[in-house]
This record gives sequence, C-alpha cells and structure tokens, in this order.
Amino acid sequence: MRELLTIDGSQGEGGGQILRTTLALSLVTGHPFRIDGIRAGRSKPGLLRQHLTAVHAAAQVSGATVSGGDLGSGTLTFHPGPVRGGDLSMAIGTAGSATLVLQAILPALLLAPEASRVVLEGGTHNPYAPPFDFLDRTLLPVIRRMGGNVTARLERHGFYPAGGGRFTVDIEPVSRFEPLALLVRGPVQVSAQALVSGVPEGVSKRELKVVNEQLGVPWEALESIVVRTSPGPGNALLIAIASEELTEIVTGFGEKQVGAAVVASRACKEAQAYIASNVPVGVHLADQLLVPMVLAGGGTFRTLAPSAHTMTNAAVLKQFADVDVRFVNESDGTCTVTVDTARASGVNRTAS
Repeated sequence: MRELLTIDGSQGEGGGQILRTTLALSLVTGHPFRIDGIRAGRSKPGLLRQHLTAVHAAAQVSGATVSGGDLGSGTLTFHPGPVRGGDLSMAIGTAGSATLVLQAILPALLLAPEASRVVLEGGTHNPYAPPFDFLDRTLLPVIRRMGGNVTARLERHGFYPAGGGRFTVDIEPVSRFEPLALLVRGPVQVSAQALVSGVPEGVSKRELKVVNEQLGVPWEALESIVVRTSPGPGNALLIAIASEELTEIVTGFGEKQVGAAVVASRACKEAQAYIASNVPVGVHLADQLLVPMVLAGGGTFRTLAPSAHTMTNAAVLKQFADVDVRFVNESDGTCTVTVDTARASGVNRTAS
C-alpha cells in the first residue's frame, strides 16, 4: 500500500494547475493523494466543471477510487489503480479548457501498456488557457522529441463563452522518455493567423494589420480565417514564432468592448518580449515541461522569468518524486531551469 500524500491546494498560485499536476503524477507513480484547499487562490474556489472533468478522466483511465469529487468541492481523495489505454471520451459541458483536461492524463497514457484515443469536448480557444494550437504546434512536438508518439486534430473550434469545441488525441505507448535540453534558440520566423467566428472579418484584418506594423511580419505570412463550425462567436489571434528548436505560439483573445488593435497590441508586446529574450522556451511551455522532464529522468531549458504556475509545479513534483528542480536567474531576466532525478528512470511507473 503506497503512502497517501497530502497536497495543499492553496500553495503557490493556488489554482487548478496544482490539481492537474497532482492527478498526472498520481497516475504515473501510483501514489494516492488527498488535496485540500482546491483552487483556494481563486475568486470562486473549489472544483469547476473543467477540473471535475479532469478528475473523472483520471479516474476513468486508472479505475481510481475517488471521494469528494463534487462540483464546488475544496477537498478530494484519489486512489489510482493501474493505468490502461483505450478509447476515452470526455465532455466538459462548458467553455472550460479541454486542453487543460488533457494535461492530467497525457503523461500516464504515454506510459500505458496500450494505445489510446482521447476525444475531448469543451473550450479549445479559451482566454484562460493555452489554445489547441499551442497544444498541437508547441507542446506536442516537444513531447515527440522526447520519444512520445502523440498527435492531435481539431474537429471543431470552441470559443469562450459558448465552448462546444472538439479535438481528438491519438497516443502510442512509449517505454521511456528521453531527456531534452532546450538552451539555444537562434533565428526566428514569425507568422500569424487571426480567427473569427460569428464576428466580422474586419476584426481579424485589423489585428493582422497591427502584427504587420508592430512585428514587421510580411502580409504573405498573415492569414485571416473565418471559422464556420464553432457553436458560438469568438476571435483569437495566434502569433507563431518558429525556430530550429520549436514553435512558440502567443495568443490574443477578442473581448467585448476591447478593440481589435488593443487585442493585437497586447499579443505583439508578449511576442516582442519572447523574441528579444532569445530563449527557446516561452512562459506557458515552461509550465508544462516539468512533468515530462521528470518522466525522462531529467532535462534543462532556458526561459523567461518563471511564472507562479511553473514554481508551483516544481513544488508539487517534489512531493511525488525524488527530484531537484533548480532555477538559475540570469541578470538579463532569463532563467535556466534544470530537472534532476535521483533515479535514471525518473518516475516511470511499472506497477500500481
């Protein structure tokens, strides 16, 4: 019987990332846990639908025993069983982020004994989470470089607040991950897409004009896309910054009573900061690299000043694995993050 770990859900940034990381590590290591103070740092604490969907997904892939998993609950106890692959379908029922739900189960399914196909429905382009494009073009290519065989395809956009998006992820099992170093970026090529659904196309064109003017991106690298399959209206500006190492996606989301030029200028400012830093790993990717690197037995990357999400993830990791996560801050505002595990096999799970 493995030790029941007690996790403080109010630590660090005090949001849903603690729950998702805890679920992912519980599935991989087989450690049961109790988490208290779920999302205590948020204006509406406790489990929302997208967090509850992540719990249900994690329980479904492992046959877990769960108590306290109710809407609005601030406490959850989770005892995982052996992880199995196969077909999995989960619908959030709101515009809650489906990409964040995937975070909770992807590491374990990559280590499962059989292949998986995961169908997720909910928000795919949500201002409070990485969009599907980040998953498909930024995170999954890095996972594949570490040895994971995983692909995703978007079938229907789901903008906030209507949601209703849908994507499918195919996952092949891998015996182990390989460590990865992302330290040097090099030259970049910048392009952008502006998506509109139920919104005049003039909005996307005004956003792209700002990208052209502020980032100097040529018009042939800019694309306006009218989305006709989304259940609700929405707008997203996706700035892709491609280098030899990876493609970083910076996103701006349209808001009511906020002009297209303002939305685009905010995204351009974030893109400019990333480009000027000369680091390969952006702030949002840094959040999501720690767990795969622990599975690989180590890794290192250069990024901007780490977010509260990243620092909180590191603290949670240390409760599940014998791991050292070091942050070395440089005088230019960048940071080198190194993940070291005491065991060469990381926390790859061999038995429940």
